[in-house]
Amino acid sequence: MTTSDEKTYFDLHITGLGYLNRIREVKPKKGAPFLACDIAALNGPSDDVSYVRFDTRVSGSEAQHLVRRCIAAVEAEKKVLISFRLGDLWADTFTYSKGKHAGEQGVSFKARLLFIGWVKVDGKLVYKAEPKPTDADESETDIPAPAEPPQKASTPKPAVETAAETAEAPAPALADSF
Repeated sequence: MTTSDEKTYFDLHITGLGYLNRIREVKPKKGAPFLACDIAALNGPSDDVSYVRFDTRVSGSEAQHLVRRCIAAVEAEKKVLISFRLGDLWADTFTYSKGKHAGEQGVSFKARLLFIGWVKVDGKLVYKAEPKPTDADESETDIPAPAEPPQKASTPKPAVETAAETAEAPAPALADSF
């Protein structure tokens, strides 16, 4: 029997769609500063949507880059809708200090924003993540793909642009806004 000192984890991920809000740089008294944002996640039937608010710490360089690119749009009060994956969910209790609920207990859902699948600003797709190859895709790379027949010159171009045409991905080091 072999034993392993390697730690194993059970991951709990939340996936969904939501509106990006309150992007900010948090500078704690102890520890390194980090990027944070709120997500108002859509929940329930599409004709009677409710929202679940998540206060997230943005993890991963790609997610940080994308959230930074959204700062100008969020500050301009544009609707920034994202497809997201959260991890490490936990609840934090607090006491309201002002407003009609002053003195009452509240609960905040906190999580890490791990991945952004796509970003829409005011309904326009501005970013879509490239699908990652799976093991099955890698085994198919050994098989040559069949040649596609040439397109006829009279074939009209589709009116809808593909995500690859609309999402011009800048270099990861840049943080241009959408």
